[in-house]
Amino acid sequence: MLTKLKSLTIIPPGHPLRGRVTPPGSKSITNRALLLAGLAQGTSRLSGALKSKDTALMAAALLQMGVRVEEPDETSFVVTSSGRLAAPAGPLMLGNAGTAVRFLTAAVATIEGTVVVDGDEHMRKRPIGPLVEALRSLGIAADAPTGCPPVMVEGRGGFGAGRVEIDGGLSSQYVSALLMAAPCGSGPVEVALTGAEIGAKGYVELTLAAMRAFGAKVEKTDARTWRVEPTGYRATDFPIEPDASAATYLWAADMLTGGDIDLGVPMEAFTQPDAAANRFIKMFPKLPSVIDGSQMQDAVPTLAVLAAFSEAPVRFTGIANLRVKECDRVAALATELSRIRPGLAREEGDDLVVVADPSLAGQTLPTSIETYADHRIAMAFSLAGLKIGGITILDPDCVGKTYPGYWDALASLGVEMEGR
Repeated sequence: MLTKLKSLTIIPPGHPLRGRVTPPGSKSITNRALLLAGLAQGTSRLSGALKSKDTALMAAALLQMGVRVEEPDETSFVVTSSGRLAAPAGPLMLGNAGTAVRFLTAAVATIEGTVVVDGDEHMRKRPIGPLVEALRSLGIAADAPTGCPPVMVEGRGGFGAGRVEIDGGLSSQYVSALLMAAPCGSGPVEVALTGAEIGAKGYVELTLAAMRAFGAKVEKTDARTWRVEPTGYRATDFPIEPDASAATYLWAADMLTGGDIDLGVPMEAFTQPDAAANRFIKMFPKLPSVIDGSQMQDAVPTLAVLAAFSEAPVRFTGIANLRVKECDRVAALATELSRIRPGLAREEGDDLVVVADPSLAGQTLPTSIETYADHRIAMAFSLAGLKIGGITILDPDCVGKTYPGYWDALASLGVEMEGR
């Protein structure tokens, strides 16, 4: 793997990309499974897992809280726990791992003692206020003075009981955090949604499936409410499917180059919401004029770059939540696409409009792409480099957050790159 590079220039291959590349394990599922295994009594074996910066941070936090985490090979974790988390000696420093920060903010309420959940300068700009307010409504002392990390939680050895309401419009991770902590309550917990929408509700379904695999009893009592019984969790062997968000880059590379890239897994193997992007990618170069990205948010950067080469403009709607990801992805996509060709994309409210210009393919347009320390911006804009000469990705190592082997994967398909 290429490491410690300031920049990476993609050389358009000029030929269809062919070969087999299996995406890494799902980050979303891996981090859910790691936490649930840490809350479960006994030894759990997680197979097909992702080893990346985000999952390493979650594993390190569990170690701080007395959970044994072993890594027998490149795609497995073996997690042994007493079923209870212990107070860590210091703050849990979780970088810019949103799943780890949100999930652990709720989970540490089960600890006896005070825990600080913190992140890097990027994470300290990402909102967590709604989750903190929800915890307070359960009688859990929690405080985030800026509305973003760091968060201080005074754990009381359990998650309490009763009804907790949460607005999931800003992030479905708040809902998942409460649901995963709820089986550790002293009685049943009702998690109820407020607000009109929930961001990426498919990820809540991933959460529920993982919880049930670890022995939780959850039932949906109405369209907006779940009742979670105080069962705790039991250790289990848990297989993790490949990452659908990572797969979108390979699907798009295949379509852009007229290639034949075998992912080694059938479409039906993906239960993650971002797999829905495959339907749109297959429409290229005739993408629809409007794409609702609300339920496949991490796939929007892939689709937006693909849209630059489409036959007609594409408007992306339902993507306001992208403004509170690793960076403001709506602004980043508009800015960086327009860096390639002025006016190629623009923001309209919270929508992103990609004007589309098929004539870009085959041109040489020397452009340095700012990645904002965001793995998805880096990987999405690498796709532009497959068709346009001179595309340089700055801080290419940021892909290590979820796909450390991404550049190696492109190289294995015959893509040449020049690093500096």
